[in-house]
Amino acid sequence: MGGDDTGHRGSSRTQRWAARLAIAAAVVAVALPLVVAGFRSLGLAAVALAGLALSAAGLWWALSRRGLVRWLAVALAVAVQGAVIALFVAFGLFWLVIVVLVLWAVVCFEGWAALTEDGGRVAPVEYRTPAPERPFLIMNPRSGGGKVGRFGLREKAEALGAQVVLLDPAHPRDVAALARDALANGADLLGVAGGDGTQALVADVAAEHDVPFMVISAGTRNHFALDLGLDRENPATCLDALADGVELRVDLGRVGEHTFVNNVSFGAYAEVVQSPAYRDDKIGTILRMLPDVLTHHIGSRLRVRGPGVSIDSPQAVLVSNNPYSTDDPVGLGHRERLDTGVLGVLGVNVDNAAQAAELIRGRRSSGLTVATAQDVVIHADTPEVEVGIDGEALSLPTPVRCAIRPQALRVRVPRSRPGVPRTRPRLDWRRLRDLALAHGRVSGGAGTTPAR
Repeated sequence: MGGDDTGHRGSSRTQRWAARLAIAAAVVAVALPLVVAGFRSLGLAAVALAGLALSAAGLWWALSRRGLVRWLAVALAVAVQGAVIALFVAFGLFWLVIVVLVLWAVVCFEGWAALTEDGGRVAPVEYRTPAPERPFLIMNPRSGGGKVGRFGLREKAEALGAQVVLLDPAHPRDVAALARDALANGADLLGVAGGDGTQALVADVAAEHDVPFMVISAGTRNHFALDLGLDRENPATCLDALADGVELRVDLGRVGEHTFVNNVSFGAYAEVVQSPAYRDDKIGTILRMLPDVLTHHIGSRLRVRGPGVSIDSPQAVLVSNNPYSTDDPVGLGHRERLDTGVLGVLGVNVDNAAQAAELIRGRRSSGLTVATAQDVVIHADTPEVEVGIDGEALSLPTPVRCAIRPQALRVRVPRSRPGVPRTRPRLDWRRLRDLALAHGRVSGGAGTTPAR
């Protein structure tokens, strides 16, 4: 067979029809404005795009300026969008805008449905291992607004044979030391019900001693639990791993002498969260400090260097334990894999309103650098730099090296769990065309990797 048919090999009927519907909706979305408004629709579309760019520039001014200029910038961003809407209303074409937006929504949802099934996903390798005999769990009763007590995690864990230590916020304890003492006393599994910062501290000990680690999704955001495919709504289901679990091998990140399970941030976010006022007034502190941080009047001037990575004077840098999904350019969503053996590197470099406006292009923006590397070094013009490690604020001596530790951690998870959310694929029009034109191919249904 000539050509590359990887885009539709083994495609299902559902995929083919989803691709056809996506293409049909795209054709109608492009043709309908021309039919209704003629070439005048091209000018209106250009005005709408210019309005988006001007609003993005206004938001930049609002974040990077203070006082009257900030409020004028907010007013500009709002007024521009109002003017664009008023223009379409004046031409009697606002209904057309709504219809076109709905059509593009259909294009996206149907295209993603077709290509997600088409792309498939390699399941992480699961290892069947004996159930732990002396599991040791550390629980923070205040984490996640009191999930430990609300879901009865301590009682359920003890009923399954685990030793549980409850942390007392009034008397802070060294959780890494607790974990090491437990291993010295014969524990064969370490686990944490708490935030990602605590998870990282205990995971480091587990990796050091090559014992399995268990995550209980009792934190507030539970990003690590999400990327392990665990149930974040009911942390009690994570305890099923004690009796009916499998092991995964996942990577860990390292920044200086510290381990991280999610990400480490430098620049704007790290500078702001270091402020003593941040905890009591997050929004006010952000609005007060961002202008100086974004314009380099306070904070360190950064440089990022690594194999294939070079970023000068970024306002923000995010280094993650494995890259974030392709539909998540700003690193606020999820990672589909935790075992790729590379760091994700994201740098934001916006010095003026024009570059801020260009950010609407997403990953294609010149102000946004997205890369992967096994290690990167963050240089600064100061002896120390502010760092956010899994949400915890620290100061580290410069330069700071970030590295990946491939498959350093054994994680025990329930055999039955929700799984990692699928990543939305890029809308590849060639693959959609091939799927739409395919006939009679029946999906073979790629199986998952069996536990071993």
